[in-house]
Amino acid sequence: MTHDRIHARKPTHHTERWSVGTIQRLETRDGHCVVAVDTEAGETVELIVTLAIRDLFLGRLPIDSDESPVGQRVWYRQHGGQP
Repeated sequence: MTHDRIHARKPTHHTERWSVGTIQRLETRDGHCVVAVDTEAGETVELIVTLAIRDLFLGRLPIDSDESPVGQRVWYRQHGGQP
């Protein structure tokens, strides 16, 4: 399976390849993390990432560990499919 890409910080390379969105919700589905992101165009996309990537990007968000990531800005690239 090909997974999507997500960053908590603006990428420094190939910036034209990344889209910006705001986290709407996170959920676990079939052993993967689904991150629903509101795009700048007002659409919602679901990104599928591994649980390890979820932990990595959540740890890099500018929030405390007890705060919700909902409403935080992320950079993403869609590559994958459904788990």
